[in-house]
Amino acid sequence: MNLGDFNDLEVVREVDFGLYLTSDDGDLLLPRKYVEPGTQIGDIVHVFVYRDSEDRLIATNLEPHARVGQFATMSVRDVTTTGAFLDWGLEKDLLLPYNNQRRDLRPGERVTVFVYLDETSDRIVASAKWEWFLSPDPFPGKVGDTANLFVAEETDLGFKMLVDGTHQGLIYHNDVFKPLRLGDVHTGYVRAIRPDGKLDLTLQRPGYDEALAQTDPLLEALRQAPDGRLPLGDKSLADDVYRRLGMSKKVFKKALGALYKQGLVDLAPEHTQLRK
Repeated sequence: MNLGDFNDLEVVREVDFGLYLTSDDGDLLLPRKYVEPGTQIGDIVHVFVYRDSEDRLIATNLEPHARVGQFATMSVRDVTTTGAFLDWGLEKDLLLPYNNQRRDLRPGERVTVFVYLDETSDRIVASAKWEWFLSPDPFPGKVGDTANLFVAEETDLGFKMLVDGTHQGLIYHNDVFKPLRLGDVHTGYVRAIRPDGKLDLTLQRPGYDEALAQTDPLLEALRQAPDGRLPLGDKSLADDVYRRLGMSKKVFKKALGALYKQGLVDLAPEHTQLRK
């Protein structure tokens, strides 16, 4: 049986307060409120197994925010001398031991952690020192590759990202053109691979290709605008450009230039007009 993960276990007996399931580690309870209607003795149920507040094995059909071996961002519910307790989607909060914290935490904060099974105590715990659990191997990709970026932490330089769940990268503040929230996952691109193996990242495809890729959406936005007139131009605010088109102003200006060279638009400081 895998503690801290989902298991397929057999129902062996029923009691007033739930069903008992059998496993190699002994029988464990699936409380009545988590029993699907019609479940009978002999059925196989798919359940998440963890330990309750008294360290007894217990099953649930709730989906935690993270399983053992996964990264996640969770909210701090409480802080004690033992550590911080995190909301991980189950009845019992997840312990982030004091020694696994990078700094003092406060209730209500969100923190990125790695969830693992402590071999000494056989308990599921979290660590905010998530970098320790990244792959030691060189990044297998190359500059320009597309990657899934998990927003892990904000720093003075920018946002630390988990790249494809295995490596660490950074998006600098001056490359961020939309709100980033801890725990969000975005599609991004590898801008550079540093000698230390860490990655410089961007949310936009590097080079002029991104601008070319955005000419079609920009052209469609112009066609949908009243009289083919879009209230965005060279002097428009970057926030206005992103809010309306979902692209950075830098990319917008390059895409606009490409359409102008094709003779498709007329330009003004505060608006763009689609040519008839």
